[in-house]
Amino acid sequence: MEKNTSPKIDYTLISIIILLGITSIFTLYTLEPFLKESFYIKQLVWYIGGSIVIGVIMLIDYDRLRQVSWILYGFGVLMLVMLQLHIPPGIANEVNGTWGWFDLGFISLQPAEFMKVFLIIILAHIIVMHKEKFKAYSMKHDLWLLSKIAFISFPPIVLIALQPDFGSALVLASIVISTILVSGIQWRIIFSLLGLAMLTIGSLVILYLTFPEQVEQFAEDNKFGHIESRINGWLNPNSNAQGDAYQLIENLKAIGSGQLSGKGIGGFEVSHIPERQTDFIFSAIAEQFGFIGSSVLLILFFILIYRLIHIGLQSNDPFGTYLITGMIGMFTYQIFQNIGMSINLLPITGVPLPFISYGGSSTLTYLITIGIVLNIHYRTKVYMFDS
Repeated sequence: MEKNTSPKIDYTLISIIILLGITSIFTLYTLEPFLKESFYIKQLVWYIGGSIVIGVIMLIDYDRLRQVSWILYGFGVLMLVMLQLHIPPGIANEVNGTWGWFDLGFISLQPAEFMKVFLIIILAHIIVMHKEKFKAYSMKHDLWLLSKIAFISFPPIVLIALQPDFGSALVLASIVISTILVSGIQWRIIFSLLGLAMLTIGSLVILYLTFPEQVEQFAEDNKFGHIESRINGWLNPNSNAQGDAYQLIENLKAIGSGQLSGKGIGGFEVSHIPERQTDFIFSAIAEQFGFIGSSVLLILFFILIYRLIHIGLQSNDPFGTYLITGMIGMFTYQIFQNIGMSINLLPITGVPLPFISYGGSSTLTYLITIGIVLNIHYRTKVYMFDS
């Protein structure tokens, strides 16, 4: 017997997104004197457009995403292949050495952002299909599921890494990892993969420490020189006053100067930080509102993740649960990575801060995921004798 069959709107989640949107637009407004464009107006337009998209998503049962999952995935991979081949000429666009955008004249789109959603949908669909087919758990079935996940995840991750956009590739990897953790695959398989990953990373570190010049040359020859320079800038920010090291040093100055309560609205002393409206927008908040303002932002993010976890656990549909799990992995990694690189806890990867950093494709992607989450919560039924 159903305890409550009436649809539910999660007003807490909606309120959090509204507050994050206001924070983003207001911060971009305060940065306007130091930027070449009025990014806050563009961000407002993207939020309005994204809100309309959320309304459209709410009209359609999210379960229908399973029917178009392969189409969305194929379309996303096709766009990434086109960027890799630099076609069509004049539309496939390079920005800061990365072939990651389609410039349509009136708008620029970044396929890697939309691929995050497409990957979440296809992985959720594959896992549900696998469990519907194989009711009993076994090592053979788990390895087969893991193989399918790897087969689907490998192409977009590699294509994005070759743009080169290693930061977005890591976001896709975080989606895959979070999905695997709740897929029901036996833990001994997961721990084996974890051990293999740690062994690989350790071997690469030893290789770099033993043959630094050869590794640097290899990275330069294979379009991954920016990764090596970012790691060097992270480990030794004062050894190089240019490029990523310069960004990091100025960013740390801005955050530190905010102290406890900040220097007030528009109180910028450190005003020349490249890409401050995107990758380093957290420093603008910390400089103006200090530790207190930064903590409020972190609390908003914490509530956001909490609500996603709550809705995912409440959902009695496996497909909905796996969808939300992928989104939790995406948001958690990006929040941790962006703020971590801002305070020199992690290397710079160019990952935007969700809902705060300026970016049309990224903002629209985040709002699409929230629309799907609201849709799942809206259609979740609670039964009287559910535990």
